[in-house]
Amino acid sequence: MDTITITCENTQKDYDIKLGTPLSEVKKMIFPENHDHLLGALVNNQLQDLQFVVMSPIHLHFIDITTLDGFSIYARSLIFVLYQAVTQIFPKAKVRTEYFISNGIFFRINNKELELTSAIISTLKNKMQEIISRNYPFVREEIPTDKVIELFQEKGLKDKAELMETRGKLYTSLYFLNGQPDYFYGTLAPSTGCLKTFDLMPYKNGALLMLPNRKQPTQVLPAIPQDKLFQVFSEQKLWGKILEVTHIGTLNKIVEHNYSDDIINISEALHEKKISLIADRIKSRQNKVKVVLIAGPSSSGKTTFSKRLAIQLLVNGIKPVNISLDNYFVDRENTPLDENGEYDFESIDTLDIATFTDNIQRLMAGEEVEIPKFSFETGRRYYDGEKIKISSHNLIIIEGIHGLNPKLAHSLPANSLFKIFISALTSISIDDHNIINPTDNRLIRRIVRDFKYRRYTALDTLKRWESVLLGEQKHIIPYQEEADAIFNSALIYELGVLKTQAEPLLREVSQKYPEYSKALRLLKFFSYIRVVPADDIPHTSIIREFLGGSSFKY
Repeated sequence: MDTITITCENTQKDYDIKLGTPLSEVKKMIFPENHDHLLGALVNNQLQDLQFVVMSPIHLHFIDITTLDGFSIYARSLIFVLYQAVTQIFPKAKVRTEYFISNGIFFRINNKELELTSAIISTLKNKMQEIISRNYPFVREEIPTDKVIELFQEKGLKDKAELMETRGKLYTSLYFLNGQPDYFYGTLAPSTGCLKTFDLMPYKNGALLMLPNRKQPTQVLPAIPQDKLFQVFSEQKLWGKILEVTHIGTLNKIVEHNYSDDIINISEALHEKKISLIADRIKSRQNKVKVVLIAGPSSSGKTTFSKRLAIQLLVNGIKPVNISLDNYFVDRENTPLDENGEYDFESIDTLDIATFTDNIQRLMAGEEVEIPKFSFETGRRYYDGEKIKISSHNLIIIEGIHGLNPKLAHSLPANSLFKIFISALTSISIDDHNIINPTDNRLIRRIVRDFKYRRYTALDTLKRWESVLLGEQKHIIPYQEEADAIFNSALIYELGVLKTQAEPLLREVSQKYPEYSKALRLLKFFSYIRVVPADDIPHTSIIREFLGGSSFKY
């Protein structure tokens, strides 16, 4: 039989294998003693499950849960196990995964007669452990899409049927677990036996599916309190239900019928209302509040939000001045480095806190202060003569990723601060079993913005993204619950608008780079989404910060 040569990047060796060998057998050959933890592989920098059959020479890199791709495979596969456990115990119930929160995946079971008590959750967990112990394989099959639609309609899975109806593909990849079909955005693990580390726990009016720690895969991540964040997510889900737009398939049908302008107008009105309510809260504390701190992870829309908040404060008779923390970056040669020797732009130590504190204290004392500027092109601070001053009845708005870090404002009176956390907390889902990770929403925003305003390619942005996420987890996310208000900058329609600008940039990522798999994943994601025309988007919209066409100056 013909043989071919493959290169395994894990071992940096070449191997001769039989033509037509699946990756599930290749991994056993390369790692005869320890391979059960391997969840998938990058084949020529394209993510594949281990059913992939080798028919030509390839570069191969097996992945486990310690990678972002491996972690996503693990989470998707575990959701399928949860789905099967629910249907085996409660055949008429449906499981709906809603969002990532508290280091887990929040889910509900749609059955008015069923309350997720501790006893029921324990029963579900035991059933999941049974399914995992039986080591059932996840089997992928290519099926005509019209047959898939019929299958999901028969099972009452309207969200999945609508998604398939609006995607426009002739064939669809379905996975089967013990004979039960489901569709997932991405590949799954080889079998349930790979998924031994998880937990279930009651949470609010649902439950949390707890996931492993990427750095210590045999340990479950601890649940962390995120009550304020949960309230924001719940509110957005409620609005989605009111608008009858909770899944991508539904949104696609609205776009098909040319009703997207209504969704745009309502979404923008909701943003304006929320910003107005926050301004009212600041007004109620006008005698004490002197500084409004706005923080959030990359591409949350902090700058536009701060400008729109300033307008609402003016309506309330308060004249603010806006200052960006970017002005206080240290010169590039003084920027701290991460563990890989790269610039750690997410670290609080990228800021000259001493100069910042001096400037803010002098402004609060009524002095006129010359504010520094920072050039991203030269990597250095400069002054251009711009001076600002506030009266005793006005306040300062400060925005930047570290706005809530206690180290930033430790010298300022606590009662003089009003803290706001902002992020794009995506509320719409692909379907009931496929959540859109908010980090993907922000990554897409950043790819578009970085190219338009900083001349970075999609490859440049993708290369830095994991480092950005690690920095956010360390320096930003821990402080979000300390906010006086949380603002969700995600817009239910925005992915359909960003699609037209992001897709061409992603297609330019070459296969020779490891980031090629990430670009393909986002391109597949956009394949679910219909284009939303941008004509009716207001020039004050937060999404204009990324698309262009904003009436604000940045």
